[in-house]
Amino acid sequence: MTVAKALTIAGSDSGGGAGIQADLKTFQELGVYGTSALTAVTAQNTLGVHGVYPIEAEAVEKQIEVVLSDIGVNAVKTGMLFSAGIIEAAAWTLRKYECHNLVIDPVMIAKGGASLLQKEASEALKKVLLPLALVVTPNIPEAEVLTGMAIRSEADKKEAAKRIASYGVKNVLIKGGHEEGDQTSDLLYDGEEFHMFTGRRIDTKDTHGTGCTFSAAMTAEIAKGASVHAAAQTAKSFIQAAIEDGLHIGEGHGPTNHWAHRQRGGQL
Repeated sequence: MTVAKALTIAGSDSGGGAGIQADLKTFQELGVYGTSALTAVTAQNTLGVHGVYPIEAEAVEKQIEVVLSDIGVNAVKTGMLFSAGIIEAAAWTLRKYECHNLVIDPVMIAKGGASLLQKEASEALKKVLLPLALVVTPNIPEAEVLTGMAIRSEADKKEAAKRIASYGVKNVLIKGGHEEGDQTSDLLYDGEEFHMFTGRRIDTKDTHGTGCTFSAAMTAEIAKGASVHAAAQTAKSFIQAAIEDGLHIGEGHGPTNHWAHRQRGGQL
């Protein structure tokens, strides 16, 4: 039996809604064998992040290396990286093992406002890691940090995508979940053309881990051989179902429903 394999390099969410927990759930739901390298332990629940405890860069590097040297993977995603040291360690190891299918979710700030990326680490992200990416998946606030520009319109989003691509990224997907309106609109720029993925906006507070889940779904599909465009389509469908069929867990921003896509008859 041949199985697609993926690696997530990200932080742990004790509440189970985001981070490696969301990534591994998504990999499993989409029929991909998931491996992980932990970058930080966070103490969090639906009410917010109550503590961030980063892992030493050396330990992150070793986790990545032992997975890649033995198990091997078809795609890799990064989430919360926290520090420049972790970013550099991850980038060095991914280059060493020639990991070309890299999906970067540039996690910076938690929904409750807690910082998940040190300020000085953003430059390392842009200069060291982004040039290795097959695709990067920022939301609007993250795209604004990466570009230094305000994004207020569709034209702004396209300009931001071009600026992010200039760092050496092959594909840029800017998520539109932070925009106003009845529709969500994600923009994919492949270096030549723009593609739009739209969905119905859901009035819910249970959106914790949506970015992690979306990028993990893209990673899983790419691991199975899908194109970036096809992976984005599946990821949009996966996260739309996960939000619409929410679990309503906790008193704050609850998690999405990682079972929803399969329960609706989504195909592996």
